[in-house]
Formats: sequence, C-alpha cells, structure tokens
Amino acid sequence: MPLILALKYLMFNLHKPYITILLLCSFIALGFTSVAQVTRIRGNVFDKDTKEPLPFVNVSIEGTIIGTTSGFDGEFFIETRNQAKYLAVTYVGYKAFRTEINPGGFQELNIYLESESFEMQEIVVVPGENPAHPILRKIIANKEKNDPERFNRYQYEIYNKMELDINNLTEDYKNKKAFKHFQFIFDYIDTSAITGKTFLPIFITESLSDFYYQKQPLKKKEIVKASKISGVDSDKVSDFTGQMYLDFNIYENFVPIMGLKMVSPVARFGLMYYKYYLIDSTFRGNSWCYNISFKPKRKQEPTFTGNFWVQDTTFALESYKIRLADDVNINFVDDFVAEQSYVRLNDSTWFPKKQELFVDFEITNKEYGFFGRKTTSYQNIDIDPPDKRDFFSAQLAEETVLLDEATKFSYDQWGELRHETLTKRENDIYNMVDSIQEVPLYNTIIDIINTLITGYWVKGPVEIGPYYTLFSFNPIEGARFKFGLRTSNAFSTKIMLSGHLAYGTTDQKFKYGAGALYVFNKNPRRAIGVNYKHDYEQLGITSYAFLSDNILSSIFAREQNDKLTKVNSISTSYEHEWFQGFSNTITFIDKKVYSSKTVPFSYIDHNRDTTLEYTSLGTTEIKLNTRFAFNEKFIMGEFERFSLGTRYPVINFSATTGLQGIFDGEYEYYKLNLSFEHNISISPFGDLRYIIDGGRVFGNAPYPFLQLHEGNQTYAFDDYAFNLMNYYEFVSTKHVSFMVEHHFNGMFLNHVPLFRRLKWREIIEFKMLMGDLKQRETDYIAFPENLDDLDHPYMEAGIGTENIFKFFRVDAIWRLSYLEKPNVLPFGIFVKMQVRF
Repeated sequence: MPLILALKYLMFNLHKPYITILLLCSFIALGFTSVAQVTRIRGNVFDKDTKEPLPFVNVSIEGTIIGTTSGFDGEFFIETRNQAKYLAVTYVGYKAFRTEINPGGFQELNIYLESESFEMQEIVVVPGENPAHPILRKIIANKEKNDPERFNRYQYEIYNKMELDINNLTEDYKNKKAFKHFQFIFDYIDTSAITGKTFLPIFITESLSDFYYQKQPLKKKEIVKASKISGVDSDKVSDFTGQMYLDFNIYENFVPIMGLKMVSPVARFGLMYYKYYLIDSTFRGNSWCYNISFKPKRKQEPTFTGNFWVQDTTFALESYKIRLADDVNINFVDDFVAEQSYVRLNDSTWFPKKQELFVDFEITNKEYGFFGRKTTSYQNIDIDPPDKRDFFSAQLAEETVLLDEATKFSYDQWGELRHETLTKRENDIYNMVDSIQEVPLYNTIIDIINTLITGYWVKGPVEIGPYYTLFSFNPIEGARFKFGLRTSNAFSTKIMLSGHLAYGTTDQKFKYGAGALYVFNKNPRRAIGVNYKHDYEQLGITSYAFLSDNILSSIFAREQNDKLTKVNSISTSYEHEWFQGFSNTITFIDKKVYSSKTVPFSYIDHNRDTTLEYTSLGTTEIKLNTRFAFNEKFIMGEFERFSLGTRYPVINFSATTGLQGIFDGEYEYYKLNLSFEHNISISPFGDLRYIIDGGRVFGNAPYPFLQLHEGNQTYAFDDYAFNLMNYYEFVSTKHVSFMVEHHFNGMFLNHVPLFRRLKWREIIEFKMLMGDLKQRETDYIAFPENLDDLDHPYMEAGIGTENIFKFFRVDAIWRLSYLEKPNVLPFGIFVKMQVRF
C-alpha cells in the first residue's frame, strides 16, 4: 500500500526533514487557490415503528447517479464533490424520504422510514437457490475475460493523490498547553463521513504518471511526469507516490491489505466465506446491472462487507465498495474502505476508471490515530498500444522513472495537470505544513523524535549517537562508556564520516574506530567505504543480533558474556548494484584478533609435548559477495536504504580468499557460502518463511577464521541465529543449515472465544544445522573449552505467539540435540519486539 510505504519511508529515513509527518502524528497523538467543496453525509436508517436498522436501503443525491445502500446495520455514508441539495431515501415497502442537506459540509442523519401498506396478490414462497449465487457463478466464470490483466499490453495516464490526517481531536485536546503555539492548525479540522471522527489534514502528495504494462514477459513501467509533496523534499519520496506500489485487484482470489491476504468477494471459493444477497437490479448508464451485497459467514476471518454492481451480459464488475469486517485480526487498522468504478471501453471491455481508498490507522486503542486516503484516476486508456519491448528494462519487472522536471511545475500548471480539482481543505495543507515548520517548538520536538527513531541526535553538520550504546556492561570491560558521532546531510549528501571512542572501567583501556562512506549513485547504488576499528566484538553472531555494546544486550543476557574478542581491523569495500535487486560487493579486510582468558589461542606441539600461547592471530581477506533479489523494492535514504522485500527468493553467494603473507595475513584459505531466503504467502493458511544456508572452507586456518556457527546468549529472539546455541559452541569447515517458521496469522486462535478478543497469532518453527570438520584443529590451534565440531545434526524447535499487545512476540524453544554438553539451556523463552499488521 502506498500510504504505508510513505510512512515507512518517514520512519526509517535517517534525517530530519523526512520525519515531518511522523512528528505530527506522534506529537498530536501524545500530548488552502482552488475552492471545490466536498459534501459529507453519514447516517443510519431505521424502521420508524420498530426502531430496528434497515439494510439495503437506497440512499442517493437527488438528481445525480451518486448514491449508496445502507449496510447490514443500517449505516451509510456518502462523499461527493457535486452540487448537492437533497438526499433521497427509498426502500421497498416504505414511503420515500427526502431531506435537504448542507452542501460543502458534514452532516450526520438518523433517518426513520415509515412503512407503507398496500394490497397485493397472494405469493407462494418455495425453497430455491439464492438468486445471488447464479450471478456470482457467472462473475467467477468470466473473471479471466474481465480482468484488466488479461490484455497483452495496455497503457494509461494515472493521477494519484494521497493524504494523511490526524483524527479524534477533541476541544479538550486542542486546549492543552502543548498546542499553545499550534492553534492555527485547528482551523483546518473536518469530519469524516465514513467514521464520524474529526480529523486534521497534515500531509498531501500528488503525482501524474504514464503507466505501461506488458504481459509476456511481465513488465511494468511508470514514468512520473509531475510530483508535488507537502512538507518534504519532493525528489526524495516521489518514487513512492505512484501506481507501482498499489497491487489491488478485486478479481484476484486474495486482496492484500497491509500484508494480510483478504478473501476477495468474487474469489472462486467466495461462497465458503461470504453470504450474498441480491438487493437491486436497474439500468446504470446504458447497462442493466445487478447489485449484490455480501457479509462474512464467520467472525475474525480475513473478509470484507460491502456490495458490488455487475453488468448482466459480460458479468464484469461495474463498481464495488468493500469495507473491512469489524473483527478482522489486523493491527493498527480500525477501518478500511475501498471504492472502485469501471468505464466501458467497448462491448466486452471494462477498465478501472477511479479508485478511492480510505484507511483509519489507530495508534492508542482507538483513541487517537490518523487517516490515510488515496485517490487514483485513469485517463487516456489504450488497451492495444504498439509493442514496446525495447522500451522496458531488460532486468527489472517493475520500474519507476522520475523525470527531472517532475517537481518543477508551478501552482497554475498543476491546476491544468490534475484530473480533478483540489478542495480548499486539500489545497491549504501545503500552506499549513510550511507554516508549522516555522514554529521553534516544532523544531525541538522533531529533533527529539528523530533521535528516538534513528538513535542519533542531529546538531547541524553532525549526528551524535547511537544513544543505546552510550552505556553498557560486560565482564571484560566492566562499565563501558561510548561516544559516537557521524556527519549529517547538512555536512554532505555524498560523503558520511563516522567515529567512536569507548572506555571500560575494568580493563581501563580506550577503544576507538573511524569510517567513511562515499555514495557515487543511489539508484542503482554505487558506494565505497573504509573503516578502522580497535575494539571488542562478539564473533559467531548474526548481523541481526544486538550490538555487543547495546545496553539491551547487557540487560537481556542469559549469562555474563565473557567471550568478547579484541579486534584490530581495517577494511575497505565497494558496492556496485547493476540494477535494483542485483549487486556485487567486494571487500578487503586486514584483521588481527587477540586471545583472552576465555578464548585462548593455544598451539599444542604433540611431538615435543609443549603448548605455545599466541597473543594474536592475523588474517587478510578479499571477499566478493553477490546478492540477487528479483523485483526488490527499497526506501532510499541519502546513505542507507531499507528493503521492502520481494516475493521472490533472495540469493546470496560469497567467495572469500585468505591471503597469506600480505599485511597481517598468516593463513591461506578459501571460503564459499550460498544462502536462499524466501517468504511465501499460503493464504488463507498464513505465511511460510524458510532459509537454506550452506558453506565450505578449503585450506588450513584456526577456528576464529572458520565457520563459527551463530548462537545467541540473550533472551532476545534472533530470527537468523540458533537461539539455544551458546557462543563458541560449534565450528565447521562445511555445513548446511535449514530454518523454517510458519505464521498462522490467528487461523486457530481466532476461533477460540478467549483468544479471539486478544487477537494473538500462532507460530511454529524449526532449525537444523549439519556440519563437519575436515580435521580436528587441535593439532593447529586448540579449541577453547566447549567448542566442538558437529558429529550429528544440531536441532531446535519452538512454538510462539505474536501480536501480544500488538508489538511483542514470545517464543518457547526446545533444544533437541547435544543436551549432554555442559552449560547448555534445554529450554528457553525468548522475546522480540516487532511490527506486523
């Protein structure tokens, strides 16, 4: 979803201008010229005598084709830009109702219809098939003919408009002292017809693009011709404002909403999940159409409520309105509504004309949150354009191109580009966001929130941090104090310098490091870096584990970690991305690791029956890494980027050479490693994730330079580690590992009354490692205590529950092998903080 991608961009980008919107959401939750008007009407329809709600009532703007039907609870809402004077309400068996409405404003109505009695001939009702079912079967039978994806090629011009609004702002909230300097923003408060909540618009973005589609081979290309964003630098986020990230097709069996696969009301197996009702049939334009309403059969399944109009000869959808069922097990989303209309291009072809999406995100248990809206319209549709195979990228299935002039259009030019005129409220958002940034208190707040999110305090050209490494403790250093900094975007958007200084109260020694990163190009990424470090590090952990000097690593340690290793290293690397998702990185590193009491480097000479103690071991390596993730999407910062993933496997292959006799290199060896990681959606049964990893070491090297298998001696769950394996427990020269976990997304607990309210979700997991050591290295460098090779598989398995208080995952894990080893934990409870919708 584009709205979520925009939020992820703001949350993960490392620099102050991009957290503008997150600040407004967080701050208000915690503590416009074009003058089109929107009329918003929200209400309920009841029987005048019984006071019971009436479903399927026709509600329309008199004199127009704009209308809706009431839901199963009698609720309805209408938003229109057209001139509106009267609301007309009709229902079979009841007198027609007509009332004047307030054009250009919000109105909430409770409508009571009076029953109308009249004589009619006797009707005999006999058992038969639901009349909606034959129509549904014909829709399903004609899905392939009516799905826009059936065309070999098509193209169109697309206009996108996205908006974020703070909601549930009360008068008491406005009067808080914290908003003393922000009172002017409350002049823009409005009310939603969908939810009835008040809201304050804070962010709007628009884009105009040309979109091209090719079926074989599958190619999608979007050329962003114009882009306008309030409050942030348009060049930075324009790539995320277009069509490319909106994968929403009602004709598919599953509709993705915030990563959750929802069952489409026209899925081939829809009758298993929905009840259908034929509620109307009439001409819509020149087409005779049927109106079918639907609701879920069971609670808490991934379903919608709503209705759709279907044409009676092609059985193509003419329009639909879907709304998230009330009790769907989804986080941070209180409501979701999608409306889509189609245009008839010829006798047999219907194509999307306009789509409107509405999401009500909740932050604090439905008390405060924000709305996300997206409006998309299509023009200049061509379903048989010339073949443009050379026009598409040879490597990428999906491509977005931002034209140089896209962000340079004037106010008047935008008035001509838009497919629809902005309302005054929408137009004023641009002015409001610019004004709020001039308030001094605002800049202080964004500095604080930026620090909490990124870990760094930005002060002009430098950033100080990360704050979570300022203090930590371990048995070797005692209390460790660390000061780190790096340059900010104010210093440069091409080069970033960094460094740190640390001191331990027990070893009474200083540790330090410095680095530099130069980015030649952001997309495709081309960057070179150099780093020097004289410090401690933990060998045999994953790159996803807590840093050894992270305060959380100290707090959540299973036992005191006395296996840290002192390291001197200098490295340089060059990353060359050939195209998005496919890259090579070559790294040169010269490293010296030092022995300690718990991790000694002892050489045993069996011929002389003597032992030599080495104070250090040195290596010089060249490593070439190849990474391929087809169709991977990224959110770009100036120096770092965040992967949004891909539905295809992620493949990593690395080849490492140890260079003997060069710098500190004492050993000649060769390493190969290959890994596959894949996330698979198995709707409606959840999501499966697996990792297969294998490697081989050739030549002779001491154990620190072999494959030290990744353990975890904290209670923080690590997806990529063996959580009940200790550090320095297993080493190998060849290995294969397999990790798999399945997220059921509440498939079982949703049907248990007690857990249904908690919305907990089930996980099962299994990890296995097989390895071998070509020879016991005791004849070379002796293994420290408890370090062994693998003579049979290491295994652990677990069950887990996620979505605890929406943010936490708790896993119970059992170690299944090597239980006879000393100091092992056969069972453990691990916790992880995560965000999943």
